[in-house]
Amino acid sequence: MKKRTFIKLSSALMTAPVFSPLTDWLADDKLKNWAGNYEYSTDKLYPAKSTGQVQEIVKKYSKLKVLGTRHCFNSIADSPHNFISVRPMDQVVALDTNARTVTVDAGMSYGQLCPYLESKGFALHNLASLPHISIAGACATATHGSGVRNGNLATSVSALEIVTANGDVVKLSREKDGETFRGAVVNLGALGVITHVTLDVQPTFRMRQDVYENLPIAQLKDNFEAIMSSGYSVSLFTDWQKNRVNEVWIKRRVAKGVTLTAKPEFYGARLATRNLHPIAELSAENCTEQMGVPGPWYERLPHFRMGFTPSSGKELQSEYFVPRQNAVEAILAVERLRDQISPHLLISELRTIDADNLWMSTCYKQPSLAIHFTWKQDWPAVRQVLPLIEKELAPFKFRPHWGKLFTMSPSLLQSRYEKLTDFKQLVKQYDPQGKFRNDFLQTNLYS
Repeated sequence: MKKRTFIKLSSALMTAPVFSPLTDWLADDKLKNWAGNYEYSTDKLYPAKSTGQVQEIVKKYSKLKVLGTRHCFNSIADSPHNFISVRPMDQVVALDTNARTVTVDAGMSYGQLCPYLESKGFALHNLASLPHISIAGACATATHGSGVRNGNLATSVSALEIVTANGDVVKLSREKDGETFRGAVVNLGALGVITHVTLDVQPTFRMRQDVYENLPIAQLKDNFEAIMSSGYSVSLFTDWQKNRVNEVWIKRRVAKGVTLTAKPEFYGARLATRNLHPIAELSAENCTEQMGVPGPWYERLPHFRMGFTPSSGKELQSEYFVPRQNAVEAILAVERLRDQISPHLLISELRTIDADNLWMSTCYKQPSLAIHFTWKQDWPAVRQVLPLIEKELAPFKFRPHWGKLFTMSPSLLQSRYEKLTDFKQLVKQYDPQGKFRNDFLQTNLYS
């Protein structure tokens, strides 16, 4: 979005009447996602500044979708009818220091919440690569972060407030609502409008980040678990060429009074002598501090700094989750496609995520390896490559990231989720007329 449009949109969110769409403000720019690869099907966007306003908008329209920070690469959030935005709802509602929870408005981003928590002596268990994404949207799509013992971001959710299709406010909690709650957290935007989210927090902690270059891919065959367990959060970046992983990012917690060091060599990789971008040719200016310098958890867990926009787009993303027990086989299967992949690839990232019990999570009952692809923005070419990758990963019963690009058939996708029937019953209970159902949900869950 152009700078002038952003300023106009921000002003509109503050002053527009509750039922006035922001169409006029967006006339000089089509409404697109963050990367610019997806153009939404309507520009009728209604901002809400309170749960009450959300209820009014939901009651007024027969078809509606929530549009958040627009970091999805596919049509999961699209609508040809109307959008509602809760971005103006971006405040901390309550911090319960005894229960160790924080309740926030659904429009708040992790970048907004983290400095607040740090100032109060608390932290979240994990963060995604980008801190710019909304909390509600990240949890609704099972966006994850990394760590062999760290669940995805949705696993920290302990309560939700949802405005359902008829305008009712429903409150669910892990403590009181059991299976219904576990079905609602990763909701894919199908249940209603999330207005408040309660997250588990823990005492704040400090971290350091060390990067190694050129890890022989052969080392993964014998030492995968040791490599991925070498830090609180570990990421491997590779272009699939030269039989090596380009960069290993190791993020470690630093206990008070304890000094950690980094060995010059790590399974054949060499310690970097400067800050690096995941794509080595690019400047590391926007990346979080490396070189073993300790800092707050929220300035080390993401790959990109809070105060910077990490990209203006010009990329596509896909991501596939496989059982961690098949991680090495899956990596080697993709590596066999290196010559088909490389012409269209910017970089790949390999991360581990722990299992959870959230019905529609990509890690439901499955400790996972996530194989992520950041592509050049050439969808016709990428669309030809994805089926090749999916064919190689088929023996491992992969699950694609809900908000990224994939080509697998709906029937195969549905077979990956044993609680899908229960989830559709939950959707029917909260949205019996399909107010929040769009083409993405119709195709992938119901066809």
